[in-house]
Amino acid sequence: MRGSDYVVKRVLFAIGTVFVAITLNFVLFRAISGDAVSALRCRQCTQEFKDYQRRELGLDKSKWQQYTIYLSDLAQGNMGRSLRTEEPVKNVLWAALKNTIPMIALGTFFAMFLGIATGVVAAWRRGTATDKGALWGGLAFYSMPPQWLGLVIVLFIASRLGLPTSGIKTPTLGILSEPGAIEVIVDRLKHMLLPALTLGLVVFGEYTLIVRSAMLETLGEDYILTSRAKGLSNWATVWKHGFRNAMLPVITLVALSLGFIIGGAITVEYVFSYPGIGLLIVEAIDQRDYAVLQGAFLLLTLSVIFFNLLADLLYFRLDPRVRE
Repeated sequence: MRGSDYVVKRVLFAIGTVFVAITLNFVLFRAISGDAVSALRCRQCTQEFKDYQRRELGLDKSKWQQYTIYLSDLAQGNMGRSLRTEEPVKNVLWAALKNTIPMIALGTFFAMFLGIATGVVAAWRRGTATDKGALWGGLAFYSMPPQWLGLVIVLFIASRLGLPTSGIKTPTLGILSEPGAIEVIVDRLKHMLLPALTLGLVVFGEYTLIVRSAMLETLGEDYILTSRAKGLSNWATVWKHGFRNAMLPVITLVALSLGFIIGGAITVEYVFSYPGIGLLIVEAIDQRDYAVLQGAFLLLTLSVIFFNLLADLLYFRLDPRVRE
């Protein structure tokens, strides 16, 4: 019974947090001076045109009426239209998100691979120069601003590896002949490799610390001493017995970090001109695209809430102590 109570409470808390996030997202964009129309800059943006736009967007109504309209539209999946392209905001966000998701997945893979490897080695070689090097290296990358690290990679690494530093595909791809599926996939991977590597290097230090701490705790358990007494090699003891039982905090960390890494992709995508959700937000700020900004901020907030809920549910599923 306690297990079901845990799940229900976490889900209800997540739903309440979503409602608070939606409300704050509404208030945030109306608490600033001016509105979505006052920032428009164009030849045809006369006062009459702006008044018409305010009526179309419902900005001439009271804040409470605007709020009820906002909730009603969200319930129907309507996030408004882009002030720049007149396209539905959900279509604009989805087009950018389709580019961001593979890059985030690749960056998470880099972070997990580097973090788990260095964390296990650091715990195995505790107190040695290898342990200190892994710890300080992970902390150093974790403290670097993503945009600064991205610029360093562009200036000093990209040309040596022969990798592109901007865009999502080669401009000349498909001009002379229709490219094959493999050629398109390889070209896409080349363009997302550096931004994904930037995100992975920034995040992997967190995995290193968590894996090292969990491994040190696990390697001190009685069953580890028993496996050593049976004559198992250090490699078998660390990987087959220690690492498997230290995976719980790593799995929950993956779910938690995914929500925040999407927000961290904003500056990285801007550095590499990668057309994802991050670059879309920067362009929307430059172009004063009020509707796209509001939709993007809500999307990022909901992603953090969702992955936090996922982490709670995974912890409940994997840790029997929570179900007791």
